[in-house]
This record gives sequence, structure tokens and C-alpha cells, in this order.
Amino acid sequence: MNEDILEGKWKEMCDQIRDWWGKLTHDEVERAGGNADQIVGLIQQKYGYPYHRAKEEYNRCITDLKLEV
Repeated sequence: MNEDILEGKWKEMCDQIRDWWGKLTHDEVERAGGNADQIVGLIQQKYGYPYHRAKEEYNRCITDLKLEV
């Protein structure tokens, strides 16, 4: 998914992000503001995943979301 689209749809996605990764706080998700690198970093930090695993999981979830463009 184009990261510009992700940032534009961020408000719609915040709840979904928190459902996927419940260890992320609402404030952390809001501060990330749709920035993929920040979300991947938070996933790494909170879940102890290596970068490649956090990025793969992030990409899988975002791909499954199917937002209207």
C-alpha cells in the first residue's frame, strides 16, 4: 500500500492498528501518525521482534486491510 494513502487514512486505521497490536498504546499509535517506520519500530520494541519480522507482520496486516483509495 502506498504510504501516502496510509497517512491519509490514519484516523480510520488507529483502532485497527490497536486491535492488531494490543501492546501499543493509543498515544503511541497517534504519535506515529501513519508513519510506517515508526509503527514497525514500536512493534519491534513492544513485542521484541527483529526488524524483518516486525516489517513482515506490518506489511501483511496493511495488505489485508484493503482500504478504499
